[in-house]
Amino acid sequence: MTNSEHESPCTTEVSQLDLLQAALDHINQGFSVFDANLRLVASNSMLFEMLDFPLRLKTRGTHISEFLRVNAERGEYGDGDIEAQVARRVERAAKFEPHAFERQRPSGQIVSIRGGPLPQGGFVTTYTDVTRERMHQRQLERTVEERTRALQQSEDWLRLVTDNVPALICYIAPGPVYRFANAPYAVWFNQTPASIIGKPVRDVVGAALFNQMGPKIDQALNGQVVNFEYMRKNRKGEPVTMRSTLVPDRTADGRSLGCFVLSVDASEQKASENRLLQSQRMEAVGQLTGGLSHDFNNLLSIILGNGLSLNRKAETASLTHEQISEYTRPILQAAQRGADLTQRLLTFARGDQQEARILDLSGGLEHAARLVKGSLPQNIELTLALPTSPLRAEVDPTLFDNAVVNLALNARDAMPNGGRLHLALALERLEPEQAAALDLTAGPYARLCVTDEGSGLSDSALKQAFEPFFTTKSFGTSSGLGLSMVYGFAKQSGGTVTLENRNSCQGARVCLFLPLSHAQTDGDAPQSAPPPPARVGDGQLIIIVEDEPDLAKILTEQVTTLGFTALLADDAQDALGLVQTLPEVRCVLSDIVMPGTLNGLELAHRIRQGTPQVAVVLMTGYNTEAKPDIPEGIRILKKPFDETRLAAALTESLS
Repeated sequence: MTNSEHESPCTTEVSQLDLLQAALDHINQGFSVFDANLRLVASNSMLFEMLDFPLRLKTRGTHISEFLRVNAERGEYGDGDIEAQVARRVERAAKFEPHAFERQRPSGQIVSIRGGPLPQGGFVTTYTDVTRERMHQRQLERTVEERTRALQQSEDWLRLVTDNVPALICYIAPGPVYRFANAPYAVWFNQTPASIIGKPVRDVVGAALFNQMGPKIDQALNGQVVNFEYMRKNRKGEPVTMRSTLVPDRTADGRSLGCFVLSVDASEQKASENRLLQSQRMEAVGQLTGGLSHDFNNLLSIILGNGLSLNRKAETASLTHEQISEYTRPILQAAQRGADLTQRLLTFARGDQQEARILDLSGGLEHAARLVKGSLPQNIELTLALPTSPLRAEVDPTLFDNAVVNLALNARDAMPNGGRLHLALALERLEPEQAAALDLTAGPYARLCVTDEGSGLSDSALKQAFEPFFTTKSFGTSSGLGLSMVYGFAKQSGGTVTLENRNSCQGARVCLFLPLSHAQTDGDAPQSAPPPPARVGDGQLIIIVEDEPDLAKILTEQVTTLGFTALLADDAQDALGLVQTLPEVRCVLSDIVMPGTLNGLELAHRIRQGTPQVAVVLMTGYNTEAKPDIPEGIRILKKPFDETRLAAALTESLS
C-alpha cells in the first residue's frame, strides 16, 4: 500500500488550501475574505505588502477591527478618536454591501478597493495599487489643461492679430459654411465673429453676391487658388471694390477641408489703376485719331460730293424718288459709318467701366481690328485669322478692346519699314504640364496672338517688357504702360500673356490666353432687323429743345412724321414755361448741353418736381454713364440716332 493510499481526507484538504494560498500569493492585487462574523478567512501576501499590515494579522480568524485599528493608529483615517473611527467602519462592514472606492494613504499611495458580499455571509475584497495610473492620469490632465490653455491663448492671439489687420479674413468649410471670421469680415456682412460661425455663405452675403462668389468658392474647395473682385456698398451707401484671394486647405492625401479667404479694399488701388489705364488709353487714342481723321475725311467727301451733286441736279431738273435715293443713300450710309466710328472711339477713349461679361472674342477682335486699321500706314498689311466655331470668355469688353489696340499699335511701331501685322484667334487646350508652366489651370483657353515682322526684342527687353513704365521707344513718345496693362487685364480675367521672338524669321509674337466660357452671349441669339419707322403718335404735344437750328428743324420734321404734334422752344427756360402753362404737353425732347443758365438736366429735374406727369427724353452725344444726377425714369437718347430709335424713345416715355 502506498503512502498516498494511507493519506487522510484532512491531509488532502490542507494540501489543497496550501496550493490555493500559493496561487493567491502570486496575484499582484491584495485579496481578503471575511466571514459573516467579520473574521479573516483568507488573504494573500500582496495585501500585507501593499498596505503594510503587520504579519501577526495574517492569522485566520483575526477580526476586521484589528486591521482597521492599525490604519487608524497610523492616521490613515485622519484626525479623531481612534476607537470611534474603528467602530464606524465595523458597523458599515457589517451591512455586507457592495463597495468600491479609492483611498489615498498618507504616503501618497492610492489604493482602489472593491468588495462584494458572499452568498453565505461575509464579503470578498480586492485591493489594487493605482498610484502610477492616477499619477499618469493627472499628468495627462495637466498636459491637456496646459495645451488647452496654450491653444486658447493662441486663438486669442490669432483673434487679436486678425481683428486688427486691415483685411477681411475668414475660413469657409464645404457647404459652404463659415468656420471662422475676423471682426472686420463679420462687420462687413452685418454679423459678429460669433454669430457668423456655422452659417451658410449664401445666407450671409445674399443671393445676388453669392451667385458671383459661389463658383469661386467651389474652385477653391476643388484645390485651385482663386483671385476675383466684387463690388458691394458700405454702410454709407458708397460702392467699395473688394479684391479677394481664396487659398484651398487640403490634406496630404488631397481631401478638401475648406479654404482661407483674404479680402482687401481695392477701391483706391482700382482708382489708381484706372487713372493709369486712362493715361495709357489717351496715348493710344492720340495715335488712333491720325488714322481715323483719314476715314472721316473720306466719309465727309462722300457726303459733300453727293450733296452737291443732288443740289445741282435739283436745280436743273425734277428728280424721281429713285434718282434722289441714288444720292441720299450714300449720304446716309456714310453718316452711319461716321457715327459708328465715333461711338467706337468714344467708348475706347472714355473706357466705360463694365462688369466682366461673356464676350464673343471673334466679334470683339473684329471690332478692335476696325478701330486699329485706320491708324496703320499703307506699307503695313493687317491680316485676321478667326476660328470657325465661336470662342467666348468672361472679360470686360472695354479692357479687351484696349488690350488688342495696344498690342496692335506696339506691333505697328516695331515695323517702321512696313510688314505684316497678323491677329490670330484660336482654341488652345492646355495640358497640366503646359498649364503649370504658364501658372494656369489645365483646360480650354482662347489664344490671341499678335505677330509682327519687326526686328524683335533683346533679351533684357523680353524680361522687362511687362514692367510698368518700361519702354523701348524714345523718351516722351510712350508712357510704357501698354504691356503692363495688357498683363493686368489677362491676370484679372484668369489668364496670362506671353512674349517671345519668332524663331524662323524676324519679329515678335505676343499671345494672350483667356479661359473659355461655355455660356451663351447676348449676341449669339438671332436678332431681327428693326422695323421701319411708322406713325406711332396720336397727335400728342411734344416740346423740342435744341439750340442747333438745323438739327431742331430736322427733329421737328421727324417728330411730326411719327404722328406727334411738335412745338419748338427757344431754350430750356422757354420750354419750362410752356410745360407749366400748357396742360396738353405730354413730353419734352431736350438736348442735355444747352446755352444759358438752365441746361437739359436741370430742366428734367424741375419738370419732375413740378409736373411729374410730363415725360422727358434727353439727347446727348456724351458719356451719360459718368453723370449720376440723371433723374430716375428719364430716357436717354444718344446722338446720332435715326427715326426708329427716336420713335422707340418717345413711345416708351409716353407709356
